Amino acid sequence: MATKAVCVLKGDVSGTVYFEQEGAGKPVVVTGDVVGLKKGNHGFHIHEFGDNTNGCTSAGPHFNPLKKEHGGPDATVRHVGDLGNIVASADDGTTAVNINDSLISLQGDMSIIGRTLVVHADPDDFGKGGHELSKTTGNAGARIACGVIGFRQQ
Repeated sequence: MATKAVCVLKGDVSGTVYFEQEGAGKPVVVTGDVVGLKKGNHGFHIHEFGDNTNGCTSAGPHFNPLKKEHGGPDATVRHVGDLGNIVASADDGTTAVNINDSLISLQGDMSIIGRTLVVHADPDDFGKGGHELSKTTGNAGARIACGVIGFRQQ
């Protein structure tokens, strides 16, 4: 049976993102919509803590249990929470999310349940931008929306 989760994003932009995993060791399918983004790429990451008491700031750093440098979603060296960018292209600011990721999980040591999904103002440079923040955050800028990831009814 598939494990399902959901995250309701709140902040300067909003949206709902769904997570589904068919079983242990299978990729997680991430789908949904984010509304209100400026056109362009926006960093999309899982952060360590499911704490939004001080807005998105209290979510902490990227989820990184393997203690690696920041990287792109297809890189061999990356944080578990590095999901890359979502691309806002619609004039109305609606952005479809459609990601398959084999490193995050909805169960076990790499579980993202109870952690925070964050949308950033700027593009993630995948650790290759040469900026002092590239190797830790992808230099993706301000946290403009976030929400805690929780189990979804089956």
